[in-house]
Amino acid sequence: MTTFNDIFKSSFLANITSVSITDMVITLLLAFGLGVFIFFVYKKTYSGVMYSSSFGGTLVALTMITSMTILAVTSNVVLSLGMVGALSIVRFRTAIKEPMEIAFLFWSIAGGIVLAAGMIPLAIFGSVVIGVVMILFMNRKASHNPYIAVISCRDHAAELKATEYLKSQVETAVIKSKTAQSGSIELNYEIRLKGDDTDFVTTLAEMDGVHSAVLVSYNGDYLG
Repeated sequence: MTTFNDIFKSSFLANITSVSITDMVITLLLAFGLGVFIFFVYKKTYSGVMYSSSFGGTLVALTMITSMTILAVTSNVVLSLGMVGALSIVRFRTAIKEPMEIAFLFWSIAGGIVLAAGMIPLAIFGSVVIGVVMILFMNRKASHNPYIAVISCRDHAAELKATEYLKSQVETAVIKSKTAQSGSIELNYEIRLKGDDTDFVTTLAEMDGVHSAVLVSYNGDYLG
């Protein structure tokens, strides 16, 4: 017959003190700080169309959740085996909008793991280096990035005039597609700018015989 002493001597209750309060507080505080740093780097380097503040908050939470999980795993070998089996059945179906979001997700997970493993200098120094690299390389907007210029013209004469002006304003212009209908011609050019100035699109749209002119970048930023 099971007595109250047997209940209080169970292995479940014995795990209460397997992780000290000090370790829990230090790990979670450091994980929160690291998650906030990752969040600010993500916000600083984001270059997509629609910024998602909820994803930034997810990075902070993911760092803390990972640290809490790894802290529990490192304190109990049996628990680590059971957790591997439990997590293996989890499936996520959320679509990733930007490729770099995958890097931030792995960064949050890796930071949480390294912190909970006690490698605090590696977590801090490695995150600082990663953050600096991302800020330096992801915030660069090179003028040679490809763009698509979509021009709608009235007739062949307007097409020739718009094409000649376009080629004089950009570094390169390569025709990608042309659609001709009665009273309308649509041109799609792949272009590379000489600089950051895009005022030539406005001039194109105001030319006689040109219905509209749109400039779209390949990375998802709508410029026209």
